[in-house]
Amino acid sequence: MVHQPGVATKMSGEMEKPLIGRRLVDSNGSLVEAPSEAPKVGILGSGDFARSLATRLVDSGFNVVVGSRNPKRTAGLFPSVAQVTFQVDAVSSPEVIFVAVFREHYSSLCGLSHQLAGKILVDVSNPTEQEHLQHRESNAEYLASLFPTSTVVKAFNVISAWALQAGPRDGNRQVPICGDQPEAKRAVSEMVHAMGFMPVDVGSLASAREVEAIPLRLLPGWKVPTLLALGLFVCFYAYNFIRDVLQPYVQESQNKFYKLPVSVVNTTLPCVAYVLLSLVYLPGVLAAALQLRRGTKYRRFPDWLDHWLQHRKQIGLLSFFCAALHALYSFCLPLTRSHRYDLVNLAVKQVLANKSHLWVEEEVWRMEIYLSMGVLALGTLSLLAVTSLPSIANSLNWREFSFVQSTLGFMALVLSTLHTLTYGWTRAFEEKRYKFFLPPTFTLTLLVPCVVILAKALFLLPCFSRRLARIRRGWERDGAVKFTLPTSPTLDEKTSCV
Repeated sequence: MVHQPGVATKMSGEMEKPLIGRRLVDSNGSLVEAPSEAPKVGILGSGDFARSLATRLVDSGFNVVVGSRNPKRTAGLFPSVAQVTFQVDAVSSPEVIFVAVFREHYSSLCGLSHQLAGKILVDVSNPTEQEHLQHRESNAEYLASLFPTSTVVKAFNVISAWALQAGPRDGNRQVPICGDQPEAKRAVSEMVHAMGFMPVDVGSLASAREVEAIPLRLLPGWKVPTLLALGLFVCFYAYNFIRDVLQPYVQESQNKFYKLPVSVVNTTLPCVAYVLLSLVYLPGVLAAALQLRRGTKYRRFPDWLDHWLQHRKQIGLLSFFCAALHALYSFCLPLTRSHRYDLVNLAVKQVLANKSHLWVEEEVWRMEIYLSMGVLALGTLSLLAVTSLPSIANSLNWREFSFVQSTLGFMALVLSTLHTLTYGWTRAFEEKRYKFFLPPTFTLTLLVPCVVILAKALFLLPCFSRRLARIRRGWERDGAVKFTLPTSPTLDEKTSCV
């Protein structure tokens, strides 16, 4: 072909016009500039997700055409500006079509294979847990096998219908995308951007099975922290049961089993919250000690420590949850009948002892300090919990987030320690507190937090803090980066220095 000057030639495969018009999206996800001609997008399906998807697409400036088997019945469920028609008419003009039907209904679309040829099909479906285990191929791969002349892209399956309607401000912003055609993935990514979400390319369509497994996971990052919290609760509850219920029953023939629902639980919750909070900052201390010992930051931590560091957020939130429950239980204690009886019995004893004024200065000061430290600790923990929310954390820069999570978090641990110490006061040295020769519960909870606080204070010394700061900025004790060559049957393992 001869190129004539002044005449623009079109490359083979180049489209007459862009598939998806360019848009500018504000940092908060709102659309700030719309194209002159709204691109047309098709949706096959009329369920809850299809309706939410149509609403979001319309709000983002797209011209939406919905294909339904019964358009007259479902037209009122969609936005008024969306066109609801039969499936064959809905797929004729749009280049991008969302398939919002279940896997078992894919075969009903085979009659549209001619109209869908050359189109981009966006599969938004999710299998059930049983279907995921039953089928080796993903829903997207199955859809691609039914429509070989179309290009299938997996997207939007991790976004709920509520998140689509509420927008990315109140839901997860990330949308995993996978497909075999880069141009198709780019077109869908532009749509994701236009809708205010953030596309994440996870590879080819073979990754669709892994993407479809994401919604099937029930809080995967919470399993170990939850088991840890439950284990601590069971241990401390059993320990408090032995001391506060079983010991009076065995040695003094007093029936105090009424304490099990409220009193023993309220004694256990602060122990769990306190220990969990210390376990949030203990792995950081261990990591710093390892870096000081190794003299470098370029060596991986052990797997158990690495997983521990990754679960600190969940452990901290569980600590706040237990502390909040402890506060609620403490407010409810005066409402219990047993507490009222104790007050009446105390008043009767004062009358019989002819005491008109009962005032112990030391106990008054202890209780005032105890309550004050507890309120301050819970308030600081509340700040940590709030800033852990993605919507709040995204509004903070790194220095602000680090100050809240590190400095204020450590302050919460110190306040909790003071709260525990003022509760114990001199009880640790009283012989009557050692029931069944078991020490008071608060003395056990102080072990790990005190280790963390002392280690943190130790690392503040210049001889340690300066060395640790240099290591974290890339300094190494040996002045070289060591790495190990890959092993092979013919080569021995060697270590080289750069």
